[in-house]
Amino acid sequence: MTTHTATLSLPAAAEAARKDFSTIVLIGLAHGTSHFFHMLLPPLFPAFIRDFGLSYSELGLLVTTFFVISGIGQALAGFLVDRTGARPVLFAALGCFVLASVAAGLAGGFMGLMLAAALAGLGNSPFHPVDFTILNKRVSPPRLGHAFSVHGISGNLGWAIAPVFSIGIAELSGNWRVAYLGTALVALVVMGLLALKRDAIDDAQGEWAHEKAGAAALKEEHPMAFLRLPSVWLCFSFFFFTTAALSAIQSFASPALASLYGLPIKATAFVVTGYMLSGALGMFIGGFWVARSASLERNISIAMAGAALALVLAATGLLPPLLAAGVAALAGFGTGLAGPSRDMLIKRAAPPGATGRVYGTVYSGLDVGFAVAAPIFGALMDRGLAGGIFYGAAIALLMGIMAASMVGLVRRKSA
Repeated sequence: MTTHTATLSLPAAAEAARKDFSTIVLIGLAHGTSHFFHMLLPPLFPAFIRDFGLSYSELGLLVTTFFVISGIGQALAGFLVDRTGARPVLFAALGCFVLASVAAGLAGGFMGLMLAAALAGLGNSPFHPVDFTILNKRVSPPRLGHAFSVHGISGNLGWAIAPVFSIGIAELSGNWRVAYLGTALVALVVMGLLALKRDAIDDAQGEWAHEKAGAAALKEEHPMAFLRLPSVWLCFSFFFFTTAALSAIQSFASPALASLYGLPIKATAFVVTGYMLSGALGMFIGGFWVARSASLERNISIAMAGAALALVLAATGLLPPLLAAGVAALAGFGTGLAGPSRDMLIKRAAPPGATGRVYGTVYSGLDVGFAVAAPIFGALMDRGLAGGIFYGAAIALLMGIMAASMVGLVRRKSA
């Protein structure tokens, strides 16, 4: 893409927009699928307890296995993407999801489920370096903010759909194993659609001229040279802290609100769904915001500070119960609003020719955040510190703001 879309003739601009739209939708579908498979096992935990006699500690170990393998694999996958291209890695990842579904459906106990968790984590690991490599190379700069917005929204929708899908099939069929036939078909259908439209996700055809020149200059450096960049580790820190906040809300917001305000669990369970849907709306608006704003760090600071304030208000225990639940759910809007600016910030921090490696390393902070934060916030709940769930999440968001601000400062100094 050597020419800005705005300088093209009207038919050429329409064709460029059509190609951008195809790429954005297909990568959004792929990303939503990866988040769908984050939830391959958790929705059916009650069935595993009933049929296999598993403890909550064993179930927690399944989740930890998924994120540890995904985190390590994500950092390594970035190198593979830069070396082989993103598209073949994407198809291999979807194939792992099919195998994970088969392993889960045939599992005879804990070890079978552990195999499924490991395969799902392996399949999940390449998606961020794959997705962002393809988007950055194929989507025109004026539409890149919207591409990041759709990418984030699709992930939230994948999280939201998975429990309904798995539990719904299990209840309709009367057999939880049938649900995993359904998840395998989901991965196969997505793989088929992407294969039919494979030209739209061909990252080998979408490099900008300045990236080619920069990549040529980068060949003289060691493949690990990007690890010397402070901005890479600051972006990693940003993901670690913001994911720690997300982990707190996803895992413990419902029982924390029930403890603080006396609300029934059936009511507070909808808070997490509300948080995700608010986040999706925030990401949609954030795509327009990032396209019209030059200061990514300011966008992130405003949006995430608002989210932190909402969580602090929920933590006080002073609000009317239903209002507190609504305020906690609304915090998702702030984190979602910051999403497209966050992804654009990482794009600017990535040196030419190292897109996959940078995204793989940075986004592994997401997996580390999930793996580390869950037991910490769980310990707070065990000690009866329900308010600490929201205070801790708010502090994590503020730490994320500091990391994002330092990324901008380092980048300006380098420039």
